[in-house]
Amino acid sequence: MKAYSTVLQLLCCVVTYTSMWAASDVAGFRPPAVPLVTCNPYFSVWSFADRLTYDATRHWTGAKQEFHGSVKVDGATWRIMGDAWRDIQPMPQSGLQVLPTRTIYDFEASGVHITLTFLTPMLPSDLDLVSWPVTYLSWKVRSVDGKGHRVSIEYDNTAQLVVNTEDEPVVWQQENEPGLNVLRMGTKAQPVLQKFGDDLRIDWGYLYVAAPRAQSPQSVVANVDGVIGTFAGKGSLPGADTRMPRPPRDHMPAMAMMFDLGEVGPEAIERHIILAYDQTYAIEYFHKPLRPYWRLKRTKMSDLLDEAERNYVSLVKRCETFDADLVNDLTRVGGEKYARLAALSYRQALAAQILVAGPDGEPFFLPKENFSNGCIGTVDVIYPASPILLLLNPQLLEASLAPLFKYAESARWPFPFAPHDLGTYPLANGQVYGGGEKSEADQMPVEESGNMLLMVAAIAKAEGDANFAGKFWPLLTKWAAYLKDKGLDPANQLCTDDFAGHLAHNANLSLKAIEALEAYAELAGMLGKNQEHDLYHKTAQEFAQQWVKMADDGDHYRLAFDRPGTWSQKYNLVWDKVLDFHLFPAQVAQKEIAYYQNKGHFGFPLDNRRDYTKLDWEFWSATLADSPANWEKLISPIYDWANESPSRVPLTDWYWTTDGTQVGFQARSVVGSLYIKMLADGETWKRWASRAQNQ
Repeated sequence: MKAYSTVLQLLCCVVTYTSMWAASDVAGFRPPAVPLVTCNPYFSVWSFADRLTYDATRHWTGAKQEFHGSVKVDGATWRIMGDAWRDIQPMPQSGLQVLPTRTIYDFEASGVHITLTFLTPMLPSDLDLVSWPVTYLSWKVRSVDGKGHRVSIEYDNTAQLVVNTEDEPVVWQQENEPGLNVLRMGTKAQPVLQKFGDDLRIDWGYLYVAAPRAQSPQSVVANVDGVIGTFAGKGSLPGADTRMPRPPRDHMPAMAMMFDLGEVGPEAIERHIILAYDQTYAIEYFHKPLRPYWRLKRTKMSDLLDEAERNYVSLVKRCETFDADLVNDLTRVGGEKYARLAALSYRQALAAQILVAGPDGEPFFLPKENFSNGCIGTVDVIYPASPILLLLNPQLLEASLAPLFKYAESARWPFPFAPHDLGTYPLANGQVYGGGEKSEADQMPVEESGNMLLMVAAIAKAEGDANFAGKFWPLLTKWAAYLKDKGLDPANQLCTDDFAGHLAHNANLSLKAIEALEAYAELAGMLGKNQEHDLYHKTAQEFAQQWVKMADDGDHYRLAFDRPGTWSQKYNLVWDKVLDFHLFPAQVAQKEIAYYQNKGHFGFPLDNRRDYTKLDWEFWSATLADSPANWEKLISPIYDWANESPSRVPLTDWYWTTDGTQVGFQARSVVGSLYIKMLADGETWKRWASRAQNQ
């Protein structure tokens, strides 16, 4: 009876949240950009518009990577995806849902209803699936007027998806795998891992479009205008284009699929395709090319395509269940507005990173600093992104930190504090930020050392042991000693908010150091190192008492100890709550929360110096709220910002609170920070983390 009750509750969640969002999304929540294909920093395509037919689809950088979709209904052609061929009428879009693993569009006209779904099976408890460079695109078509209708579907994508710039020649071919109709495309040159930087697209490896033969697909690679024009005029695809290699700017090549559904009645007819990208090699780690993690079990892309098709039905069901369960908990913990924002952030947080097999086959999960500086494996990017990993699978956070620990253990890293980064994406060959490996100038010594200690302590709490910490104990001890010496009153230095410049006596940075010292004490205790535990616990307690006096400014706490009349978000204090340290009196957080309210129109500023804010830190600060009412007061303006911002990009985490426009940064993994609220609910965190451990 208990099992039946659980299933019934889950089904109710699916009905409640799916139908609720579907009924209100078009007139209600309007994401700044909508995730479509979201697998890793190089395979990440979005819609930057209210409707899927209003604009070209784009890579997260904003460069066009176009998907097109058309439907013929009783001879009339409708456009449902992309803005090419605007003389083809767009089918009215009647719904949009953005769920953790799925984006669902609904269209209706000419007596038919079409549901178009992009599904990326990034189920966090399964590392292999997280690494799959696969998104499914499916159509469900049904009659809604009681009549039968002849329907056919056309899909295509341009060669823009396989080049960095449109002057790079591409080649293509048909690959007839057993059970699958497969198209493949890539550059002629294949410059594997030869480019590095921020505003870049991949120009090596191969894009695959596959469809099950059982669904009778037609396929071709041809000029995009010929594809769309022939389908609109004749209801078919053109002949194959064999003029190659040629660059996309020369009569843009497109990979196209078509399905003739015949007569469609009230029972939905479904078709799907698989979009996949084989990078061959994904990153370089100290001059050793590393393959994507999915390659551990497979030698070639055809194996993955076959497996993706065989598991399609089961993965759809698993993703539906996962989405319902996660949305249910997000709503219960933080409300509907929070749930919508967290669902939108889910795929962005994971797709701004890539999971690769390390030198010994171990998982490395590394982020790219999208539109900040292009670094790979940046500690103070992993830090704000860590809540989603800590909640859903702490092993993913271990996989983010392990390559940094290995670097810091090496003779190449000469400093007594933690490094900032591993290089410039996709080349993780050593720190490039600030003084790099040569100088302490422009480093973030307190920031990164505190980040590493806090994240390791959070892993230990999630997993119930300090085994991961034990592997790197000498480094953690070195960094804790550094913070004990220099963390209470930090010298003039950068912190993660480096765009604001150097700052001495930074009160929020001091909070990080204090919480990190307690984190080290907790780890020492878990490992049976009682002397270290007692020493660092006492130090953290004494520092916390001093901090309250040093930072006090009446009805709030200062930006810097030597600057009366200033203020800043104290987002690092969140660990006192999340990790149950309780170093600081409750009134410290209460005073801060009261002060943040009504500070800005679209959220609350980072500090008193400027009106801009950081999305990640807003949620950390809001999590300090002592009541649902105060939480709602702080996050409702952030929801309004996401819904109304004129900056149509994948979630930026740096924007003006006055008018909601973007300052910089977009599509970064740091939006995983929104899940900090879930960590503050201890039972919820325990349930999700244990789910990953038990699989």
